[in-house]
Amino acid sequence: MDKTFLHNYKKFVDGVTSSESKDTEVLIARMREMEEQGVNVARLLTAGIGLASEGGEFDEIVKKMLFQGKPVNEENIFHLKREMGDIIWYWMQGCLALDMDPYEVIEENIDKLFSRYPGGEFNVWNSENRKDNDL
Repeated sequence: MDKTFLHNYKKFVDGVTSSESKDTEVLIARMREMEEQGVNVARLLTAGIGLASEGGEFDEIVKKMLFQGKPVNEENIFHLKREMGDIIWYWMQGCLALDMDPYEVIEENIDKLFSRYPGGEFNVWNSENRKDNDL
């Protein structure tokens, strides 16, 4: 691979990156716009970054248990439990950021999954062949 390839890729990446991702002033203006629309951006950032980080910590333990011989023992299960607690904490930050009732979020998730899996039973076909607007 020559340097031309990476140079061209660098230009491509820059071209497909939003102004908010490249310019702090544009980002701040977008954050202010979101605040005016009722979003608590500080909490939303806390939720987004925290969920990704804590989810990664949870995944790290699972990875080590599955692929690297980490034992399934009381200590490691407790560690997973603590990470799940952190995930819930950041999830609630997201609810607060968007002024959402956590019960309604869970109810919406249940409705979505019942729509995807009629009868409440998982099947591969429905997981791979989703209806329009099934996020």
